[in-house]
Amino acid sequence: MSKKFFFAAIFAAAALLPQAAKGQTNLQVLYDFGEGRDHVTTTLEGFYNDNWGNTFFFIDYDFNGKNAEGKKIAPSGTYMEIARCLNFWQNSVLSPLSLQVEYNGGAYNGYYINNAFLGGFDYFIHSKDFKNTLNLKVLGKYIKDVHQKVPMQFTTVWGLQDIFGVKGLRFSGFADVWWENVTIFISEPQIWYNVGRHFGCDNLNVGGEVELTYNFAGANKFFARPCLGAKWVF
Repeated sequence: MSKKFFFAAIFAAAALLPQAAKGQTNLQVLYDFGEGRDHVTTTLEGFYNDNWGNTFFFIDYDFNGKNAEGKKIAPSGTYMEIARCLNFWQNSVLSPLSLQVEYNGGAYNGYYINNAFLGGFDYFIHSKDFKNTLNLKVLGKYIKDVHQKVPMQFTTVWGLQDIFGVKGLRFSGFADVWWENVTIFISEPQIWYNVGRHFGCDNLNVGGEVELTYNFAGANKFFARPCLGAKWVF
């Protein structure tokens, strides 16, 4: 499943460009070529700024539900995250620092992803033109009915616009590290090209992501799962 915080943003970095400062919603449709996957995942993602801070959410659906003949006919799982950053001091020297609260949860093929509640700090770094952004997050994390060696999560979210001097080419993503019985890592670097700019439809992007995981979802090894698809920015 995708964890776009932005992608967590997932995911302030994907929406902190000047043209997206008032808010952005996008729909991503990706085909997952990873080991044991071979299915479509959709992600609805939103980021909205206001005078008190910002709100980010995403909802994933994996379309891998099979009938008795083994044909994929329906969604098989869903996962969501919603995060709120509070910043009442946006005009002060402390403006890069926000308080953050977050909820995560979902289900997949009868396996339930335990409710998780997070809270802590977000620190925002950006270039002068906001084309390049970085969020660093230190969060306490409580996962219901799960033993945690350390109840914390560290998150990095980034966004780089017009990379390599190519107008419309964006590199973004996130990386999470947290602790249950083991150390768990997940990162989803994405690259998107605004192909629609060439024919008067700036909403349309093509590209993909690679899901990099270690000890994630009960798999005690490293995976690199590529996806390709399209993104529509509303």
